[in-house]
Amino acid sequence: MDTTVRIALQKKGRLLDDSLALLKESDIKFNIGNGRLVAQSTAFPIEALFLRDDDIPQTVHEGVADIGIVGENEYLEKGYDLDVVKRLGFSKCRLSLAIPKSDHYTGVGWFDGKKVATSYPEILKKFFAKEKINAEIHEIAGSVEIAPGIGLADAIFDIVSSGSTLVANSLKEVAVVMNSEAVLVANKNLDDEKREILDQMLFRFQAVQSSDSNKYILLNAPNDKVKDIVAILPGMKSPTVLPLAEAGWSSVHSVISEKKFWEVIDQLKANGAQGILIIPIEKMIL
Repeated sequence: MDTTVRIALQKKGRLLDDSLALLKESDIKFNIGNGRLVAQSTAFPIEALFLRDDDIPQTVHEGVADIGIVGENEYLEKGYDLDVVKRLGFSKCRLSLAIPKSDHYTGVGWFDGKKVATSYPEILKKFFAKEKINAEIHEIAGSVEIAPGIGLADAIFDIVSSGSTLVANSLKEVAVVMNSEAVLVANKNLDDEKREILDQMLFRFQAVQSSDSNKYILLNAPNDKVKDIVAILPGMKSPTVLPLAEAGWSSVHSVISEKKFWEVIDQLKANGAQGILIIPIEKMIL
């Protein structure tokens, strides 16, 4: 019987959209429709389960799913012993403490003796214990941001992305407890065949994400400037230099990090580079 890896994914929301986008770019596609909770990939030995995000850590821990993509916040809150295989770099947010906008914040000691509403009591307990804060934690399943306004709590501890929800409820963010992003987690008891499939998937993820953070660059340079320009473009190993039909000129090809894009472009122009072309990379195999 062929081995299939089962992956748990959030059944809706931004994390699902980001996860499916990465899988699709890695040529791992699912036939999804009509509220299906299970879907098989047509070109890769993997099956998807679509679950509530807070059910994913337990599902992977118990072996119902072999791996899962989940928010780091949910993984830490549930506390199951899983392998964090890869930080995925998307669906980023932060877990923060927020208080009414009209209150004067004096530091983390402000929370001593206060009641704080949250959907993440375990993470908050650890934070308060570390800071030696004695606060009452009130667990709420949803709509945490309304708790101060209806007199249920003095403050909240919740996910913050843009901060617009806080503003809409007359709250202000006063302390970031942790930053979170999507992580790929795995059951610690995967057999060798399933680990091999997981490794193949990770290889594809790496190729996609490396291409997202790098650009292919082509430029023309006078031969007496090639050495200086090559020093600016380290590339994956070293830039490729090819002679042009016009005497005294060469074409230089390389890969640059998107983070250093403008810095590198300015240096190239200052060293005589012309006809600079920047091309997206579809996949990048390191």
